[in-house]
Amino acid sequence: MNMAVDNNQTQLRQLLTDQRVRFQSNPAPDYQSRVDKLTKLKQALLDYQQPIIDALISDYGHRSPNDTIISDIMPCVNNINYTIKHLKTWMKPSRRHAGLLLSPAKVSVQYQPLGVIGIIVPWNFPVMLSMGPLTTAIAAGNGAMLKMSEFTPATNTVLRKMLTTIFAPTEVELVEGEADVAAAFSALPFDHILFTGSTVVGRHVMRAAADNLTPVTLELGGKSPAIIAPDMPIDTAVERLIFGKCLNAGQICVAPDYVLCPAEKVDAFIAAYQRRFNKMYPKFDTNQDYGNIINDRQYQRLLAVLEDAKAKGATVTSAIDGPISTTQRKIATQLVTHTTDDMLIMQDEIFGPLLPIISYQSIDEAIGYINRNDRPLALYLMSFEQQTQQQVLQQTHSGGVCINDTVFHVAADDAPFGGIGPSGMGHYHGKEGFLTFSHAKTILNSGKINTGIFVHPPYGGVIQKLLMKFFLR
Repeated sequence: MNMAVDNNQTQLRQLLTDQRVRFQSNPAPDYQSRVDKLTKLKQALLDYQQPIIDALISDYGHRSPNDTIISDIMPCVNNINYTIKHLKTWMKPSRRHAGLLLSPAKVSVQYQPLGVIGIIVPWNFPVMLSMGPLTTAIAAGNGAMLKMSEFTPATNTVLRKMLTTIFAPTEVELVEGEADVAAAFSALPFDHILFTGSTVVGRHVMRAAADNLTPVTLELGGKSPAIIAPDMPIDTAVERLIFGKCLNAGQICVAPDYVLCPAEKVDAFIAAYQRRFNKMYPKFDTNQDYGNIINDRQYQRLLAVLEDAKAKGATVTSAIDGPISTTQRKIATQLVTHTTDDMLIMQDEIFGPLLPIISYQSIDEAIGYINRNDRPLALYLMSFEQQTQQQVLQQTHSGGVCINDTVFHVAADDAPFGGIGPSGMGHYHGKEGFLTFSHAKTILNSGKINTGIFVHPPYGGVIQKLLMKFFLR
């Protein structure tokens, strides 16, 4: 495995060339070889559980071991199990109808490996967001290069050590480095690039990929709303919503970014959130189930966003008694009301434990607010009424939806995950991920009987006239 790579386009291109040479030596790996690799990857993840947990604690200062198991390791293992179970079916060529015009020719679609996949990984879930796409890339028969975040050096070291027990350097390559390396990585002529990160950086990745006409899958983010419908009991709404905001201290691309709450229930929501938060995280300052903000840069950014809101008239209520700690990067959920659109908290994805609460008078008003803003990666609705559910589903656009829950749609292995508009493009979970990392090659086999000869020149023959009369109806 390659150690940290500086911004050297020649060196990066050589890594890609080595991968291509290896791929061309076996451009169509069989089912069993793919399953063998996936099985070894799964076992390695199980064997390296504790080193991964320890590494993420090191990278974050503190990160809940349970958060790491639930959100990084467990999804990868489940994804591998699901992929192995269904891979044989996915790999089979699919028969298609040739149609009467081309009969008796046979048409099929063969799913062919693309070659080498470039995977750009963020810092918030460095295991799930590297090993998940890698699983799909391997299932589709590809090699892969992983660009890891510079903010998770300890985790990167563990993953590199783990991967060397399974793959040759020309099969899976791990690259580290800062933004300049990421830019050079994005400019490589991969066969596909998967980027997970911010919309701003996603645009840069797409521009760089365009020079090579490299297709991209962008898993971005945005401001994912959570609607509490009038019919939903507030305590139940908070119980269903709070985990998605507290997991990894809200540093999740699909975390609820803001809440739309009936005006008359805002105070009740805040009180219920405080009760539930303190039940989940008693003795907050020393509680080990709640994680840190990743680094001081992100911590200071969140404090600045909060101060900007206060300075412009917002009211901030902490989920716990007492001020935000100045000695550790640990922030309980800050519930923010009386927000305005000129506040930073309402302009950019929060990516942390700050939660604006916007009051509304009707569901139509809540839907209108969502539709005036960019299409989000996720939308959450707390309602048991079928009519309300259908209204929100039909009148809004988002990458995915959870009804009466948050974030767990990401764990549905049999369903695609992806954004829409500024929140991303493309999918990479389940069968859709296999298709993303495959080329669907259409194959027409005319066999011994060639009916196509009837449309060859010279034109005007009797059979041609009959055919045209028959098909132009």
